[in-house]
Amino acid sequence: MEIDGGPLDIKVQTENNETHTRISAARLRELVHRIGGSGDHFLIVQRIPDRPAVFIQVAHTPGGVYEFQHRTGSVPHMWVTEVTDPDLVADVMARWARQEKDWDAPVTWQRDELAAPQEVPPPDPDVAAQAEKYVRETLADGYLGIAEIIRETVYMVEDRLTTAQARPIVERLWLERVEEQETWSGPTDPDRLERAFAALEGDGIVARENFTCCGGCGKAEIGVEMADAGARGFVFFHYQCTRSAAEHNELTLYYGDTDNSPEATAAVGRKIVAALEAAGLSTEWDGSPDKTITVTPLVWRKRLVG
Repeated sequence: MEIDGGPLDIKVQTENNETHTRISAARLRELVHRIGGSGDHFLIVQRIPDRPAVFIQVAHTPGGVYEFQHRTGSVPHMWVTEVTDPDLVADVMARWARQEKDWDAPVTWQRDELAAPQEVPPPDPDVAAQAEKYVRETLADGYLGIAEIIRETVYMVEDRLTTAQARPIVERLWLERVEEQETWSGPTDPDRLERAFAALEGDGIVARENFTCCGGCGKAEIGVEMADAGARGFVFFHYQCTRSAAEHNELTLYYGDTDNSPEATAAVGRKIVAALEAAGLSTEWDGSPDKTITVTPLVWRKRLVG
């Protein structure tokens, strides 16, 4: 079956903790064919941006059928079937991702009823308000998915909210943000930043967004990233920089070179500024290797993925 074409707006998660974002239909087919080995029996596909409880997934063991399932939202059932052809699975998944009419016509689904959800006691209003404030900030940052935000929200309110209580808060605000971002036209400044970082990666500079909790940790950990990539230069911004960008419309970038010499560091800085400007962003930097680079002004409209 022919399912090739441009990238699909999907995120694929595998049992062995790999994440594949905006891959081609051909690459999706490769991943479907791959499952069945040790620690790699299933994959889950969500559209971008994610919608709560909307996904399609498949599981397979050697010699067995492909157990194929999808869910259409917060409903008390899933749709299930079994097929023997991995190409059929991949084809249907690609059609689902594109939201084509009659995307599932080649298979016959059966309805699988789910257990009724347990009743969840309402949270304390003050705790719920605190959680909502944190969730809105995290959504504005734009990097975490629904499950991650739920987990972090419970942690931030010091377990005064259960996961079941946090979920409806997060999902409601997530959908509000998705609706808002659908009104954004053209590339946003975070889109431009992503484009610039991709160009820097291609130029031998490790570029990481929303990387670690602070500058000290980032500089301590970026060396591993550079070694893995065989790179000599780096640029990153950390979680606190992301929050500042969302609140104050400016973003601080840290950068450097393995030589750690002023000349080499400044050369990396110049490459970063050039890439940012080529992507349509403005910077403030005096050329000194001792000074961070500031991307400003910018409007932080980071699109959610999931």
